[in-house]
Amino acid sequence: MEDNLKYQRAKKRVKEMKGFYIHVAVFTMVNLLLFGLNVTKKSEIAYWSFLTPLIWGIGLLAHALSVFLPNFIFGKDWEERKIRQFMEKNR
Repeated sequence: MEDNLKYQRAKKRVKEMKGFYIHVAVFTMVNLLLFGLNVTKKSEIAYWSFLTPLIWGIGLLAHALSVFLPNFIFGKDWEERKIRQFMEKNR
């Protein structure tokens, strides 16, 4: 039982990390494409070419914090404690 629980937690963690790495890859490809389009226009650099990676980068940072520092805000095993609390409340 305990091994199965550990396996499920590890599987969830790997899935979260994979999602973050995919997010980084898409972020990089899209912003390189936008940068390339902006450079090939041979005109003034548009403000959105800096705004897009800045705003998206803030979201990417939030995603990184949620994946790699999940205990930063809620503390260790917060989710498990809340589940137990709700289960006891609903008895």
